[in-house]
Amino acid sequence: MITLYFWTTPNGYKPLILLNELGIDYRIEPVNISTGAQFEKGFLAIAPNNRIPAIIDDAPVDGEGPLSLFESGAILEYLADKRGQLLPSPAQPRQRFEVLQWLYWQMGGLGPMAGQNHHFVQYAPQQIAYAIQRYVNETSRLYAVMNKQLAAQEFLAGNYSIADIACYPWIVPHAKQRQNLADYPHLQAWFERIGERPAVKAAYTEGAAINTNATVTEESRTLLFGQSADTVARNPSVQPPYRS
Repeated sequence: MITLYFWTTPNGYKPLILLNELGIDYRIEPVNISTGAQFEKGFLAIAPNNRIPAIIDDAPVDGEGPLSLFESGAILEYLADKRGQLLPSPAQPRQRFEVLQWLYWQMGGLGPMAGQNHHFVQYAPQQIAYAIQRYVNETSRLYAVMNKQLAAQEFLAGNYSIADIACYPWIVPHAKQRQNLADYPHLQAWFERIGERPAVKAAYTEGAAINTNATVTEESRTLLFGQSADTVARNPSVQPPYRS
């Protein structure tokens, strides 16, 4: 059994999609980041960066008790390796690292840049023209990189993999990122293919039932965007690893 600490963000949906794809038993522990649940001691024990998602695996292969992980990319890699699916084995280094380079591309590029796009376009208290242009343009560049990669193949690394699962939730809010998918026809076809997968549909249906109010209030804005080193200092000290 996997416990998934989840909220309805692009990063949150990534492991939820993968768990559905792999058919692994899981339960969701909602972490409402708009009310400050990410700062609770129990959650910080497994996610010291106070960000979702995180997981606890009650039955890791080493048999040494529950294993906890934070960071969505690490979680995807761990779960894929656990089942031997959607990520080639170390015995296939060319194929494996074709997937991993696109996973890390998402973690280091698409996610952070689209995330800044979301912030300055939707949530910043002042509309800063330079920042909006900077991140909308960079998002468009990253979309174009994906579009070019998908011109000759159906999926980012050839076969459907955790690289596609990592990227898909960041394309879901394309309109809010001021991107028109029609400008990227290969990316659009990929997006539509993945959106029709039963595991993807199941994940988004489950997520929608968990978070029925996506409104950002002034209080939640402070929780989400007002953090600093002082926030970490105020968090309770917790010694990993977490044990249930």
